[in-house]
Amino acid sequence: MLLVVGDSLSAAYRIPRAAGWVHLLQGRLDAHGYDYRVVNASIPGDTTAGGLSRLPAALSRYSPAVVVVELGGNDGLQGLPLGQMRSNLERMVSLARKAGAKVLLVGVRMPPNYGEIYTRKFEAVFRTVAKEENVPLVPELLAGVAEHRALMQSGGLHPVAKAEPKLLDNVWPHLAPLLGKGAGAATGG
Repeated sequence: MLLVVGDSLSAAYRIPRAAGWVHLLQGRLDAHGYDYRVVNASIPGDTTAGGLSRLPAALSRYSPAVVVVELGGNDGLQGLPLGQMRSNLERMVSLARKAGAKVLLVGVRMPPNYGEIYTRKFEAVFRTVAKEENVPLVPELLAGVAEHRALMQSGGLHPVAKAEPKLLDNVWPHLAPLLGKGAGAATGG
């Protein structure tokens, strides 16, 4: 079992669910011979506090071998304290590990209108948690997407359906090493 705990970026916001990167992940796992079932526990608008509150029940229900944590964007957009975001992410990693799961942390960036100092501090939270907790990090889920207006929905925060394979491509190299051996484990996307 592979559990994704995220926000709208993982919940296929305003696009067909089957087009979302998490749904596409199941297809890639199957194609490469990995024996994982993907459970998408992502909720649009969720914060790290919300994810943390939901995680124990999800761990108990699904007993995942791998947990992908893609949260923090809404903390930043709402101006929530970065120290609290960091603490929540650390606690999520700890809970997942105690449940026997490997963890992948997925980072995001704030829009440039939040200012250089804040965006730098925000992005540093993901790097710090990944380093201190010794977990792999996808530095920027929307890399190669957010900077292209045609790949983003109006409002500029969420990708369009045709951009979702790129999100999966951003996640895959960091996730694949956590999966063990699959029939196509050495190949890419």
